[in-house]
Amino acid sequence: MTEKEQPLPLDQVLVGDCRQILEELPPESIDLIFADPPYNLQLEGELWRPNLTKVDAVDDDWDQFDSFNQYDEFTREWLSACRRVLKPTGTLWVIGSYHNIYRVGKLLQDLNFWFLNDVVWVKANPMPNFRGVRYTNAHETLLWAQKEKGERYTFNYHAMKGLNDELQMRSDWYLPICTGKERLKDEQGEKAHPTQKPEALLYRVILSSSNP
Repeated sequence: MTEKEQPLPLDQVLVGDCRQILEELPPESIDLIFADPPYNLQLEGELWRPNLTKVDAVDDDWDQFDSFNQYDEFTREWLSACRRVLKPTGTLWVIGSYHNIYRVGKLLQDLNFWFLNDVVWVKANPMPNFRGVRYTNAHETLLWAQKEKGERYTFNYHAMKGLNDELQMRSDWYLPICTGKERLKDEQGEKAHPTQKPEALLYRVILSSSNP
């Protein structure tokens, strides 16, 4: 059995460093990738609300990078790993904030991905800017790109139209952030992941860009 004919680990959650796990998958075997990489928020110090309660900010080790160059190197590595496993007809979605999405976009183009759309997720209930020194960050950006320019990719236009009251789906998606019972918790009752995305957002990505 050749590398390309290796069976895929279907219906499984593979836990680990994506750069390593992707290397274990056969080349040109994947139709769709959704990536939610570290945002490199560069937080300095703790964040506090006006009522002196602490903000549960993203301060995990996986979001810590010493420099933009280090972040770019990391991003190039995982994007290259994604490119290797995507079929020529495959597409990639990447979500990010103003902290990282422009750097990711530049590297996508450097690696010869072709942009199909950028989609703005407008948050119906964004977290406020507690310090009151900037605008509230009320949106994130999703980049949708195909591996090979001109290849026939999957886009379920009519399914997306049906999801939008029979109107053509626009590139601004007004959806609430992940809260309440949708939030996954660990054994201590804390958030399992600080930036968990809402199911409604992932549903649109999967519905639009993959087949049942």
